[in-house]
Amino acid sequence: MNEKETPLLEMKHISKDFFGNQVLTDVNFSLRPGEILGLVGENGAGKSTLMKILFGMDEIHQTGGFGGDVIINGKKVTFASPIDALAAGIGMVHQEFSLLPDFTATENILLNREPLKYTILSELFGDRLNVLDREKMTEISKKAIGRLAVTLDAEMMVSQMPVGHKQFTEIARELSKEATDGAEGIKLLVLDEPTAVLSEQEADSLLAAMRLLSESGIAIIFITHRLQEILDVCDTIMVMRDGKIIKTVPAKGVLIPEIARWMVGREVNTASHKRAVADTKDREIMLKLQNLWVDMPGEVVRNVNLDVFKGEIIGIGGMAGQGKLGIPNGAMGLFPAGGQIFFEGREIPLNNPRNVLDAGMAFVSEDRRGVGLLLDESLEWNVSFTAMQVQEKYLKKRLGGLFTWRDQKAIQEATDSYVKQMEIRCTSTKQKAKELSGGNQQKICLAKAFAVEPKLLFVSEPTRGIDIGAKSLVLQALRKFNEEQGTTIVMISSELEELRSICDRIAIVSDGKVLGILPATTDSAEFGLMMVGQKSELVDGGSV
Repeated sequence: MNEKETPLLEMKHISKDFFGNQVLTDVNFSLRPGEILGLVGENGAGKSTLMKILFGMDEIHQTGGFGGDVIINGKKVTFASPIDALAAGIGMVHQEFSLLPDFTATENILLNREPLKYTILSELFGDRLNVLDREKMTEISKKAIGRLAVTLDAEMMVSQMPVGHKQFTEIARELSKEATDGAEGIKLLVLDEPTAVLSEQEADSLLAAMRLLSESGIAIIFITHRLQEILDVCDTIMVMRDGKIIKTVPAKGVLIPEIARWMVGREVNTASHKRAVADTKDREIMLKLQNLWVDMPGEVVRNVNLDVFKGEIIGIGGMAGQGKLGIPNGAMGLFPAGGQIFFEGREIPLNNPRNVLDAGMAFVSEDRRGVGLLLDESLEWNVSFTAMQVQEKYLKKRLGGLFTWRDQKAIQEATDSYVKQMEIRCTSTKQKAKELSGGNQQKICLAKAFAVEPKLLFVSEPTRGIDIGAKSLVLQALRKFNEEQGTTIVMISSELEELRSICDRIAIVSDGKVLGILPATTDSAEFGLMMVGQKSELVDGGSV
């Protein structure tokens, strides 16, 4: 790339405050055509705000605008709305999905940009009687999906898709604009945590697609907490901390510990200590799943058999859609399920969440916004609500329970404790959950589960969308909860190394069944073979 070439994008002296709270200070950077820039930083570092400024989001205009200049191809621009940014060739895939669930992938990809065709009636009565050109729509959507090199049914309803396929649909929607919005098409693509919901194999496919887009001249700003992906695909790394750019360096030769240190301003130990492998013989079985099937869209759970031992941390991994997410959702009664569940030797009736909660189980869902949080309520209410409802904790009673009211002091003290323990970034415990970053919302979901003090905790994708520093804190909190409270933990994750760092054993799910269970210390290659359906000779068959 010619260093003297006019940058595609320049952001100069960018500053932003929200009601006196300075969130960006004198941010300067540039981006060349075809360059992949890895933007990293802890939650709250200012990454999302910077991208909202670039994209002309209403949130920026409604809070006093920003300082500094945005320059595209050498010309200063002012985007009054995201529509202006799209017209300038800038596409953005946000961390939270914005798809219509009852529409197909194709319909979502071309929403509000559908090609039309004339009919006899439109010739007579005007363009209002044009109809959708379904054939052209399918052609465009399949071309966009093809550029991602993934298997995605263009005619599948979004509501029926696994979460990873929804992410690919979001990205394909942006790519389709190149084919429909004129000769230049999309010039810059902003990807905000695109691999957070993907399995390792799907993430690899996306990284390969990003390289192809880069070679075609499309610049990419890639925001992710998976630092190895930054090194694998990016040309340049830009590190933000506390609203400022701390470091901008070529990606070649950089090491993950260096990035982590720049991000948090301190040494970060990302490797968790391996726990001693306990002998499973004669250990007490706390949870037994027998012939479990679950009817959950996008997940295949057809015949799961699994024993969970008291006091252990067991991981469940596998490729997207193979059943790992369906297991806890079915066991906890969030989706129709059949088979049998035994907890502490007693059968628990399925399809009623209250049954499992009363038995002493809890669940941190992978869908923190849809299931995990009361978004319009305070952090205090989010942390205490389930414990108050199910266990009557945080309540004051008089006259044998005739009069009951909330113990606000106990609620505030408990919430304060979790905020400090997990370093949740918030203005106060009175702040609404929807105002937190995604990573901090996830921590509140964990705090809510901890407050119930369950005997067994299902936790699904606990570090999705969380930066490396916060990820370490969350995993430490889970281990501490396991060791100090004796809580048995069943952890579901798309990141194998995360499971290996904290679990005693790891079960791999394939085609709706537990293919096998191995000690977490087993070489990662053995787990990789199992994820693609090849049973390892090392499998602990007696535990399946």
